[in-house]
Amino acid sequence: MLGLIVVIVYFLAMIAVGLVSRRKVRGANDFFVAGRKGSSLFITGSLLATIVGGSAIMVTTSLGFTQGLTGVWFLLVGSIGLAVLGFFFAKKVRQFGLYTLPELVGKQYDQRIALVASILIVVAWIGVIAAQIIAAGQIMSILVAGNSTLWMVLFAGVFIAYTILGGQYAVIRTDTLQAVIIFAGIFAALAVVFSRLGGWGGLTASLDPEQFAFPVSSQFGGYDLVKFLLLVGLTYVVGPDMYSRLFCAKDAKTARVSVFWVALLLIPLALGITFIGMGASALFPAISPEQAFPTVINEVLPPVLGGLVLAALLCAFMSSADTILLTASTILTVDIVKRFKPSLSQKQTISLSRWGIVVLGVCALLLALYLKGILDAILFAYTIYTAGIVLPVIAGFYKKRLKVTAWGALAAIIGGGTAALISKVFDIKYLDLGALFISGLLLFVGSFIDHKIRSRRLDRGRGI
Repeated sequence: MLGLIVVIVYFLAMIAVGLVSRRKVRGANDFFVAGRKGSSLFITGSLLATIVGGSAIMVTTSLGFTQGLTGVWFLLVGSIGLAVLGFFFAKKVRQFGLYTLPELVGKQYDQRIALVASILIVVAWIGVIAAQIIAAGQIMSILVAGNSTLWMVLFAGVFIAYTILGGQYAVIRTDTLQAVIIFAGIFAALAVVFSRLGGWGGLTASLDPEQFAFPVSSQFGGYDLVKFLLLVGLTYVVGPDMYSRLFCAKDAKTARVSVFWVALLLIPLALGITFIGMGASALFPAISPEQAFPTVINEVLPPVLGGLVLAALLCAFMSSADTILLTASTILTVDIVKRFKPSLSQKQTISLSRWGIVVLGVCALLLALYLKGILDAILFAYTIYTAGIVLPVIAGFYKKRLKVTAWGALAAIIGGGTAALISKVFDIKYLDLGALFISGLLLFVGSFIDHKIRSRRLDRGRGI
């Protein structure tokens, strides 16, 4: 009963925030980038809440349950990726002063490449939203009872509604509060789990020593680590949701400082969530890995604390889903639709983006009802995105030095993304990482050929 009350109060609070924020939205800057006034507190909180989503918590606890300490890598690669983003790219991204990642691609290359990147990102990010919806349905059906399909529909309806109402202005504020609740809920749950086990000594005594192997183990080898570092970690270096937060920062310094704070805070969170999964394995070895976190809430935590952790989970679900949904809708509106209808006014653009939120949210819900595995859905989306987008964007920051061209970038996006899609659809081993190599090869070979063709044309024009 307490769980249901927490859910109802939380859903109503989110809708209320959306309604209040709607009054603050006076133009495109407010709706898409929160007026570009985000302080370090808001940017840090929003980034952290976006990263530590419901699917991330469910996947990390499941990995901790099945493979032990190496399960921490699912989130730890994010900390490494953010460190790279902070050192090399955060300031550059914010200084562009744009709305979306594809706009940045357009500045680096040309509008054709931006359009192709936009389509790939929107398709991939529908899969990431679907993963959040699946996670919400699974965990709510266990914790609060009821049909998982019904919970998926309810969850999707609420985060679609308040994202429509307040846009980025609402999202960035709710995310910061949600980050605090997530942090408190995770470590409160961890403290109780350790207390139940008798501390760290009890955990080590209850599990096989192999569960504490690090950085690799018998269940998580070197190839798995490299795959996580590249296919997951690179989405933190070049990610539409990451960049959407940087565009909201009040200046380049704020963007960079916020990224470093999140990279630091993510380390204890990753460890805490993994240890909860390992603790669940010691206390309830007979359950399925996906039941690890909800079982801890139901069986280990006292009711009031269980309510807090349930609220933390709701925050995790909402904070990731709203950001990803708004990011995808902004790209759909600004980088795809408006490219063909540049005469749209600010009011029409915002209205169109709100309709985009509905359409993409419904598409993600339908995909969630079709798919089953959370990790599979995330890796499917990340692999296609990373293989297609990441290397052309990174190279684009050093375009003159690396001599990459728009045609090379186009070949990389299409070739890398297609190879990744084939690897996932047909389950071809090693092609997931191979697709990233193919993308890089096409980027530089395509650029080299493009330079040669241009050089020959220039020579002909000079009569040489």
